[in-house]
This record gives sequence, structure tokens and C-alpha cells, in this order.
Amino acid sequence: MNTEKLALWPGGPEIRQTAQAPVGTDAVLLADFAAGKGKRGIDLGCGSGILSLLLLLGSEALRMTGLELNAAAAALARENLERCGLSLRGEIRQGDIRRVRELFQTGSFDLAVSNPPYFPKGSGRSAPDPQRASAREEADCSLDELCAAAAYLLPTGGRLCVVYRPERLSELLVCMTAHAIEPKRLRLCCHRPGSAPNLVLVEGRRGGRPGLKLEPILLLTDGAGNETEELRRIYRR
Repeated sequence: MNTEKLALWPGGPEIRQTAQAPVGTDAVLLADFAAGKGKRGIDLGCGSGILSLLLLLGSEALRMTGLELNAAAAALARENLERCGLSLRGEIRQGDIRRVRELFQTGSFDLAVSNPPYFPKGSGRSAPDPQRASAREEADCSLDELCAAAAYLLPTGGRLCVVYRPERLSELLVCMTAHAIEPKRLRLCCHRPGSAPNLVLVEGRRGGRPGLKLEPILLLTDGAGNETEELRRIYRR
């Protein structure tokens, strides 16, 4: 597996990423959106571990577990934890999201995060590389199975934070609600003022009361094409 170095921010810790699963803006935005109170977190489908790393670096009180099906990606995530000196507060488990009942006790985590595949299986041309295909399509875990796993892992009041595509937002909200995870926060992300959203960030609470808060739109660039102050803050630039 070919890897390349990447600094998490200018002058920050270096990790390794693969061409098949590079660190993307969606994961970085989700880490910022999900930050907050929490002591025990799990990243469902952690890939190279970027979400766990960013959350751990943002909170010394947090412990994170990454769950990843692909053995090579899980090994890379463990290496990245070690590179960042976070092995004492983070661990990577190789396993199937659909079989969390065999891996963890119910209610083991108060935060679950996921940057899941955006496209249903068979909805388009599959990527030739199996790891890239798994990251893009629901070949190994559907949205409903992801929400079912989160519902099992979270206690009442536990948070699920997900980054997703706007065109599948209604499906995400329905799946969360069907598994007793009430959507509580929603934020749309746009490349520039006036453009249609390209990502959506959603937080739900296990057993929460109805009531959804729509947060201000997150703009990545201003009208002149420059990065917004908020995006620079998120990337620590």
C-alpha cells in the first residue's frame, strides 16, 4: 500500500494517507462539528484514522476507538495514532460495523462519528480499487446498518455525528429517527456564497426529544474565492 505524508495543519503532526482514501475536507469539517463534551468516542469506518486523530487532538479528556473493516487501513490508522503520540488514548479495532454486537457492549460510547459512503451500492460505476469502492459505495455497510450500529453503541443522550450528501439528507434523517436517534443539529456546507450545498453535517441524540436546530451555512470560500475565516480556523491556518 503506497502512502504519502500529510501535515494535519501547518507545522502540525504528520500522518500518512493513501491515494485510495485521502484525507478530505468532509472529515475535517465533521471533526470540528462533532467537537464538544464526550469521554468515549467511536469512529465507525475510520479509514486512516483522521477523525479520531483530530478529535483526540482537540480534547485531552476524550478516548477514541476506530472501527475499520479493511485490514490495511486499520494498520495505517494505528500507525497514525503512534505518529501523533495518541496510542494511550486511542485504539483501532478491525471489524465489521454490522457486527458491533459481537465486539462491544451496548451503550459503550457517548459519541459516534462517521464519514460513511455517500452512494448506494449499484448506483453508478464502481471504483476498480476495492478500498476506494468501499469508501464510496455502501458495499459493506448501508446507511440503515450504520444507524443501527450507532443506536446499539450509544446510551440515551449519546451523540451521532455524520457528514453526508445533501441529496440523501431525507434518507439520513429517516434512518436516524427509525433507530431512535433524534436529529438535533443540521448545518449545510457550501463552496461559495449563492452556491448549492455540497455537504451536510448532522448531529442526532439517542432517545432525544424532537426539535431540530438549523445552524448557519458553513461557507468554504468568500465571493472572491478566498478561504473564509471559519475554514482557516478549522484548518488552523
